[in-house]
Amino acid sequence: MKKAITWLGAIALATFSHLSNSQILIGQTAGFTGPVGAGVKETTDGAKLYIDATNAKGGVNGQKIELISLDDRFEPKLAAENARKLIEEQSVVAMFLTRGTPHTEAIIPLLEKYNIALIGPSTGAMVLHQPVRKNIFNVRATYQREAEKAITHLNSMGITRIAIVYADDSFGADGVAGAQKGLVTAKLKPAVLEKFDRSKPDFAPIAPRIVQSNAQAIMMVASGGAVVDGVKAFRAAGSNAQIVTLSNNASGGFVKSMGEMGRGVIVTQVFPYERSIAYPMVKEAQEIAKSNGQNEVSPAMLEGFAAAKVLVEGLRRAGPKPTRDKVQTALEGIKKLNIGGLEVSYSADDHTGLDFADLSIIGSDGKFKR
Repeated sequence: MKKAITWLGAIALATFSHLSNSQILIGQTAGFTGPVGAGVKETTDGAKLYIDATNAKGGVNGQKIELISLDDRFEPKLAAENARKLIEEQSVVAMFLTRGTPHTEAIIPLLEKYNIALIGPSTGAMVLHQPVRKNIFNVRATYQREAEKAITHLNSMGITRIAIVYADDSFGADGVAGAQKGLVTAKLKPAVLEKFDRSKPDFAPIAPRIVQSNAQAIMMVASGGAVVDGVKAFRAAGSNAQIVTLSNNASGGFVKSMGEMGRGVIVTQVFPYERSIAYPMVKEAQEIAKSNGQNEVSPAMLEGFAAAKVLVEGLRRAGPKPTRDKVQTALEGIKKLNIGGLEVSYSADDHTGLDFADLSIIGSDGKFKR
């Protein structure tokens, strides 16, 4: 059986092949190349840990899962086209682990047209939670929850001059909404509130304003590449403010791209500490990773692993030869599913899944500390 995913160097590209009816086809479109490539690869690697382990045990109801992943280069239009190919031409029974808010929004019309479920989009956008999207089953907390928690934490440390720099898209607006909630609760106003062009980030005009405001902390609601560029600009301009960013950057790839600038950066998290074996899910992920020759699991990998557990459970409940309708119904019926120390539940009026949020800091060894 041919693999549906062909890796060319560090780039994930999909090659279509003839797949037998004995497999359950799952589709994924995400930015394997582009500004979020490192995080996407890690999240997908985490998902594949659990999917491959499931297949090694015989699959689901006697069928193995085949994940067909397409690179959308973090472009919403390409994400929509990839989803169309996967749904109409490859006949996948479910979509899985998309990346990005506008990118996920771009495929919603296809999900609704074909009544096909999307499990575990790697975005915490509120627009995917409220109002409830019938075909979207989230497996992580919202960006608003993360941003609000981060602001509350900064205020508890006595930090009151907080700048917010965000991408001019729905993801950025979502993070700002959460940050503003935290600021209102703390009776504060942002020291600086500036947005930038997501497609062509330029922090040269923003950096002087950051310095002039004497900001003690800068929350960046942006992709990993933009955060790297922003921090470089702010440091060059003379700012030593505490940097804070959200869980979309909770990957080893992001830490590596930050280099020495990464030390001390606060990153919000939406899953338990990846080295805390007190959570059975973390222990399970670690054990499977080690059996595959991997020494550690990153937060991004844990997100993919958790999403894969929900995907597999949905397929199991859908029964032999699952259809799109059966998978949709099966997921809707999940109540208090224990995925290893965390419970996932869905209902007709709630597709959030989990609401866990925490904070971490990048240590001198390049690892996330809590």
